[in-house]
Amino acid sequence: MVTVPVSQLKPGERIIENVITKFNNVLFMKGKIVSERDLDILRAFLIPSVQIEVKNGEADSAVQEATSEEQADNVLPFHEHYHTMLHLLRRVFNTSASGGYSPPILEIRTTLEALINNIDQYDVLTFNPRHFQLRDFIYHNSIMVSLTSYLLAKWHGLSSKELMQVALAGLLHDIGNAKVDPAILHKPTKLTAEEAEDMKRHTIIGYNILRPVPAINEGVKLCALQHHEREDGSGYPLGIQGDKIHLYSKIVAVTDMFHAMTTDRFHKKAVSPYLVLEQLQNESFGKMQPAIIQTFISKVTAFHNGMLVRLSDNRVGEIVFSDHAHPTRPWVNVNGKIINLTVERHLHIQEVIQK
Repeated sequence: MVTVPVSQLKPGERIIENVITKFNNVLFMKGKIVSERDLDILRAFLIPSVQIEVKNGEADSAVQEATSEEQADNVLPFHEHYHTMLHLLRRVFNTSASGGYSPPILEIRTTLEALINNIDQYDVLTFNPRHFQLRDFIYHNSIMVSLTSYLLAKWHGLSSKELMQVALAGLLHDIGNAKVDPAILHKPTKLTAEEAEDMKRHTIIGYNILRPVPAINEGVKLCALQHHEREDGSGYPLGIQGDKIHLYSKIVAVTDMFHAMTTDRFHKKAVSPYLVLEQLQNESFGKMQPAIIQTFISKVTAFHNGMLVRLSDNRVGEIVFSDHAHPTRPWVNVNGKIINLTVERHLHIQEVIQK
């Protein structure tokens, strides 16, 4: 064991004692292998020094390698199943685009169940797909909407037998896009009025693809049709409102809007999830069911004291107080200065660094 100033600490070294902030919160647990990002966090919290393991040739390297492998194994099952689902969904869309057979629901459900069995490794606010490419946006968005819709349905009190149906609704809600011109889907600029109308057809197309499939319930089928409908009747394709919109569609509408805005697309860069949550809260009034919005925001912003976040000005801080009236705007301690985000509206949380 040796004490090393943070200024001399190098990536790859192993911390062997918990690193504690001046507020007595654990910043890093012992056994952590330091990365470049960790060095930034240590400097941001003015940690003067840490205790690291003395390097001892190959034995020490073996310990580090084993620790790294152990950390990787903790997330491996989820990412494996996510990757399997990505390939399956691409095949399903390609088959639908060519007018082939109906979606293989049993295979889709089995793959989705395996993914959901590892959903504890999925965080709505911080998850980013590995090796994301813009051309695969529609598949990634469908998977994330599926997982988040499953969680939102659970948080909102739907019965356990409905949770998988909601997850299927989220996964297949955009299947009609399989038959939309790729030039429209991948256009890097704003759509023309005519192109926008073509895009809107994906709801009817999707419903027609799913309508004859016996292995899914009516809510899943209606979700493909209704996920762009709004409570006040301002949505499409039918302009229906209120209780004429299926509950699954109302749930998926929220999660679809959230993930579409927080993920890079051809025509628009991703926005901070905290800004999107505020937009959902402020601009969806009358358009989406308030109870579902409130459930979603309160659950995904379950901040706790000691959580590390990066602000929009790139400063790193530690949450010290969460205001239930303003869930996306807690108080953040940055190097001893309290930033009250409910007052300093020009700032917002850019990302969660460590929970």
